Amino acid sequence: MDPKGIRLSCALAVGGLDPGGGAGLAADLRAFAFAGVFGCAAAAVITIQSTAGLKSAKAVSPRDLEAQVAEVLRHQRVGAVKVGALGNEANVRAVVRSLARHPRVPVIVDTPMLPTRGRARLLSPRAVAVLKAELLARATLLTVNLAEAEVLVGERVRSVSEAHDAAAALVDLGARAVLVKGGHLGGPVATDVLALGGKFFELRARRLALPPVHGTGCALASLVAGRVARRTGADLDDRALVAAVRWAKRVHHAALANAVDVGRGMRVLVF
Repeated sequence: MDPKGIRLSCALAVGGLDPGGGAGLAADLRAFAFAGVFGCAAAAVITIQSTAGLKSAKAVSPRDLEAQVAEVLRHQRVGAVKVGALGNEANVRAVVRSLARHPRVPVIVDTPMLPTRGRARLLSPRAVAVLKAELLARATLLTVNLAEAEVLVGERVRSVSEAHDAAAALVDLGARAVLVKGGHLGGPVATDVLALGGKFFELRARRLALPPVHGTGCALASLVAGRVARRTGADLDDRALVAAVRWAKRVHHAALANAVDVGRGMRVLVF
């Protein structure tokens, strides 16, 4: 086949640069490639970390972040944007401004606030309020773990029933759809709750007995974004969004079951 004839849709990740490669932009790009789209990346946070944990995180300037995002969206065929770690409130607003110029592009918002290991923050407390007030309304899909859901809704989320309530509350805050991940709940089955279009979907998977794995949230959101990005130019209806989430969950669960050891500390996902 003549490679000059190949056309790919792009997915753009906006988030943190993890030099260890397990999480952040590196994980996003692996997920995009598996989903069959060309991966682009704009760095919002520069970190010092590895699979052993996060040592420090520094937000880039909002001006530089906005310029990165604008350049890619202006010239490349971006079918979806995945938003991850943004660092501070100025960068949240920079992303909101950038996305406002491209209202038809679907946006998958992940909300990393604290790392699995380490004390540095990936989203400042002040930035959480800005995210709620300004970014959620732009989210085609918001993905949150239980701790993140609790921060955003201000209520305890410790059961599948409470995950339903949290998902509904976050939809009320403006997100089109919300996925509350149930990986930290107990029991032999892990249940995620997806709220969309006034309906709830429970996505169940056998719970895996695993050592700590790095970058799982980044990868799941990016698998969804990559799948959505393949539909460049087509309207994303509710059925297609649910299908993208279900596909991403299947791929993610298989990758978790085969997480690899690349050195000291946590395992990582490969696809």
